[in-house]
Amino acid sequence: MRSNLKLAPTRAPVIGEDELRLLEETYCSHGDTVHYTEKPKFFETCEGSFVYDAAETPFLDLQMWYSAVNFGYRNERLNQVAHRQLDRLPQIASQYLHREKVELAALIARDMEEKFGSKGRVHFNVGGSQAVEDSLKIVRNFTGGKSLMFAFEGGYHGRTLGATSITSSYRYRRRYGHFGERAQFIEFPYHFRGPKGMSKEEYGHDCVQKFARLFESEYNGVWDPKAGKSEYAAFYVEPIQGTGGYVIPPMNFFVELKKVLDDHGILLVVDEIQMGVYRTGKLWSIEHFGVSPDVLVFGKAITNGLNPLSGIWAKEEMINPTIFPPGSTHSTFASNPMGTSVALETLKMVSENDFGASVMEKGAHFLEGLKDLQSQHAIVGEVDGLGLALRMEICRDDAFTPDKATLDWMCDEGMKGDLVVDGRKYGLVLDVGGYHKNVITFAPSLMISHDEIELAISLLDQLLTRAERR
Repeated sequence: MRSNLKLAPTRAPVIGEDELRLLEETYCSHGDTVHYTEKPKFFETCEGSFVYDAAETPFLDLQMWYSAVNFGYRNERLNQVAHRQLDRLPQIASQYLHREKVELAALIARDMEEKFGSKGRVHFNVGGSQAVEDSLKIVRNFTGGKSLMFAFEGGYHGRTLGATSITSSYRYRRRYGHFGERAQFIEFPYHFRGPKGMSKEEYGHDCVQKFARLFESEYNGVWDPKAGKSEYAAFYVEPIQGTGGYVIPPMNFFVELKKVLDDHGILLVVDEIQMGVYRTGKLWSIEHFGVSPDVLVFGKAITNGLNPLSGIWAKEEMINPTIFPPGSTHSTFASNPMGTSVALETLKMVSENDFGASVMEKGAHFLEGLKDLQSQHAIVGEVDGLGLALRMEICRDDAFTPDKATLDWMCDEGMKGDLVVDGRKYGLVLDVGGYHKNVITFAPSLMISHDEIELAISLLDQLLTRAERR
């Protein structure tokens, strides 16, 4: 049978960037984050730690798609797996099984049991926010329908409705009506902006004691001492805050917090969407802090930014088929074979050598360079880091008062592509975070070389110098 479909020409005319901008201005929604800048950049190619514009100017990317591309752009090994899967089984409904899904779930669950001592199961989805939504269903179901959660000031868990309700920023909720089940937000030990005169550990202990006070009396609003029950089901945490500015808590904090939760029957849900998959030198960042989660949510870098895949691990008693039966939650593209195949290869790749030690060593090198910049530039407040999750606060000359305007200017300046090192022009891709939007949150490729770290420090030095002279 002859088709009436008319094929397009094999070679369409190339649309120029000016025309593309006009089309984008006219037909693309501005509801995403592209238009945080007045004139967003177009990129053409990418490789390793760099993205390239049409002029082939290399832009050193120090945020790697919000920590989604942990293993470098166009990672050859992971891309080959994607190509092989594309040629073998690229699509299959999530109603059916394929081997990569089962092998990946088993690998994650066995690793969790070995590390945390609890048997559990894995449920897949596509994006991080969707996995958070699934976790909320599991928590509500397990706790008899309790719908109230604790979360942290500065915490970020996504922008779907449920995830927004446990994200502390009101601006994500403001235009969408009443959130009656909004989380109760608890102080996070952000030591640089905490009370003066306390060590980091003392401040962490103080934050836990403030939280524990909520359970001292029924009149504090969350606890019925006669029944021994809390109105709240779970505490959602990022072990290291992501959008909140890569804030790293003291090592005593989560151990003390978990005791309060356990004493009052409140679940610990750990969001590893941004910090998971070795960003901090361990597969999951919570491993640094000596506590075991009841639920763990993951996404982003597990596929290195290729076919999206996210998911949750939950303890057996919360997710076994008798309590969470077929159809409890679903997404058409959950456990898609392109995503599961790349994620499986990602976890195999990082297990073949001491990958975590490499991340910690590179992170220490990078942090040393940031500290050198701090000593040379008055506008740098705090620098800190764990593994290759690093932060730099941009402040006024007092090295404390937040200076969002200067950081915004630095980000735009870095995107001009006119920074020069050894006679070559570079651009610099930075990401803005923090409570006051004055923090550079560094999430470079975990495969970054020492030479590229030195290049990053040199480019940052130029940007900081320009900012101080403007």
